[in-house]
Amino acid sequence: MPLDLNDIAAFISVARAGGFRDAARIGGVSPSGLSVAVSRLEARLGLRLLNRTTRSVTPTEAGQRLIERLAPVLGEMEAALDVLNAFRDRPSGTLRLNVPSSTARIVLPPIAAGFLKAYPEIRLEVVVEDSFVDILAAGCDAGIRYDERLEQDMIAVPIGPRSQRFATAAAPDYLEARGRPQHPRDLLSHACLRGQFAGGAVPTWDFARDGELVRVDPPGPLLVRPGAALELVISLAVAGVGIIHLWEDMLRPHLDSGALQPILEPWWESFPGPFLYYPGRRHVPAPLRAFVDFIKDRGTAA
Repeated sequence: MPLDLNDIAAFISVARAGGFRDAARIGGVSPSGLSVAVSRLEARLGLRLLNRTTRSVTPTEAGQRLIERLAPVLGEMEAALDVLNAFRDRPSGTLRLNVPSSTARIVLPPIAAGFLKAYPEIRLEVVVEDSFVDILAAGCDAGIRYDERLEQDMIAVPIGPRSQRFATAAAPDYLEARGRPQHPRDLLSHACLRGQFAGGAVPTWDFARDGELVRVDPPGPLLVRPGAALELVISLAVAGVGIIHLWEDMLRPHLDSGALQPILEPWWESFPGPFLYYPGRRHVPAPLRAFVDFIKDRGTAA
C-alpha cells in the first residue's frame, strides 16, 4: 500500500514541534488526527518513529533518519508549490520565524502588526527559543539573532533598532536601604537578580565607559532562565528585592514611571541590533520575500 504524503507531513510536523498538541496548534488541526496519521504511517512502515511519553515526543533513531532524508524533499515540494504565488495578486502561505524571547518582546511586535495588516493572506508562526538552533532543522524559514550568534552561510538583514543597550536599575526602596552603586564593581556587594542561558551558563554583567570595560559576576538571591521568567525578574526588581540588568526597552516603562531608578547609566553598554537571517542557497518562499521587503521598506533595516 503506498504511503500517504499527509501522514508523512503529520509525522514531520509532530517531530519538529516536539508534541502533538503544539503541532496541532501550529497546523490548525486536531491532536487526535495527527496521532492517527502518525500511527498509520508507523503501521505501514512496520517501525516506531516517535517515542511518546506524557512529557515529550521525540523521534526514534529510525524516525530521525527518516526526517533527515525527507526534510529536503518536503522543502523542494514546498518551494515548487510556492512558485504558484507568482500568479497571485498578493503572496499567501505561512512564514515561520525562530526568535529569542527578547526579540519577541521588543523587536517583533510593531513589525508583525504592520506586516500582518499589509499581508492578511500570510500566516505568521513564531517559535521562541533562546538557545542556538538550526532554523532548517527546526522547520523554520528564517530566524532573528544578534550578529555573534548568526549561523554561517546565511543572508542577514538588519531588523529593528540598530543600537540597543542593557540598563541597570533598582527600586527606590532598595536604593534607600542599600545605597546606590557608584562603580560596576560596587555591584559585588549588592543583591542582583541574574539570568541564565538555556545551556546553564550565567552571563556576566558588562559595562563600558571612556574605553574602560568592566565585567562583573555579582551575587544575588534569584537566578532564572529567559522567557516568561523575565516578568518575574522585573516584578521582583520593582518590589525592591534587588538590582536588575536587562534590555533598556524592557525596563523603560518602569524607568519612566519611577518604579525603577537608573543605576550606573554612564556605564550602560550599547550593542548592535538584531538581524533577520535565512539560507541564501535555498529558494526563498514568497511569504519570506514579502517579509524581507517589508522590513526594508519600513526603514527597520536603516
